[in-house]
Parts: sequence; structure tokens; C-alpha cells
Amino acid sequence: MGNTAIERLLTRRSVLARNMTEPGPDAAQIKQILTAAARVPDHGKIAPWRFILLRGEGRQKLGAVLRDAYRDIEADASDAKLALEGEKFTRAPLVIAVVSSPLASHKVPVWEQQLSCGAACQNILHAADALGFAAQWITEWCAYHPKVLNALGVTGDEQLAGFIYIGTAIEPPKERPRPELETIVTDWQGPLS
Repeated sequence: MGNTAIERLLTRRSVLARNMTEPGPDAAQIKQILTAAARVPDHGKIAPWRFILLRGEGRQKLGAVLRDAYRDIEADASDAKLALEGEKFTRAPLVIAVVSSPLASHKVPVWEQQLSCGAACQNILHAADALGFAAQWITEWCAYHPKVLNALGVTGDEQLAGFIYIGTAIEPPKERPRPELETIVTDWQGPLS
């Protein structure tokens, strides 16, 4: 296959964060990725999402928050487990925390605003792939823990849509089974009743 947009869409594959290494995207590439993220459908033109870049020492600083927060989940966690949790964001050179920030009082339903945020996440994945990087969108426990949310400044009606890890793959990703279209597609011919 070549490098056309449809071919990339048909073959995109997540790479596990633990299978990423340097280099990550440079400043110009990060700008391209985030520009693509901001070009999603956005009913009402309200940008119900925002992006937090975790890179360099910021990843270790947030790791300290994770170690502390993980003790809330597992009070007797071993030092090794706490260290593993604290290194979570160092698995890739860049992690983008995508924050869903819907405007509850806006005429556009919150659900549509959340869908727009999900589309922004997907565009980040596709833009990273188009630039030759590996990417993975995951949440894990830390996307829901109050201490982590507080440290990131996620407040009010906001939620973390997830963390998108971006770097260079150390090995090609393996393909996984996909749904058969016959099981998920119907051709509507009118009301069922």
C-alpha cells in the first residue's frame, strides 16, 4: 500500500506505550498534531476540549503524583509497584492529556461536545501516524483519580478523555481482530414495527 489517507485509515494500529522510545515529535510536529486535533467537527464552534502536554521533566513530576495517588488504591503497594506506576508517563517521549471540557449551559448537548472531544483524540492518533510516529490512546486508573485530576487542573464538569502516548515504535505493531462488517452494519428499510 502507498501513503494515501484511506490506506492510512485502513491500516492504522495502536502501539503499546511500553513499545515506544525516542524520538518523539518536535515542536513543529506537535503543532501539526494539535492543529489536526482542533479541526474536528465542533457543533457551535465552542472547542469543548483542551490539551495538556506531558514531556521532559513534567512526566516525572506527574509520576510523583501517581505514586502518591496509587497508595489510595492499594495502601500496601510494594515499592516496585509504586515505582512502576510513577514511571507510567515516561513510557513515551510525549503524552497528551486530552481534557473534555463541555459547556453544560450551551445549547449544544453535552453528549455532542464529548463526541467532538473523542474525535479530537482520534485526529491526534491519525496525525501522529501520518507523521511516522507510534501512538496509543489509553485512560487507566489515573484518568479518574482526584489527585491526578487536581494536579492537571481538571476541574468542574471536565473529564480526562485519556492520555495519548506518542513516540517511535521499537517494533511493528501486531494486527488484531476487527469486527466483521456484517455483524455491525444494517441497511435500514423502514420502521421495524
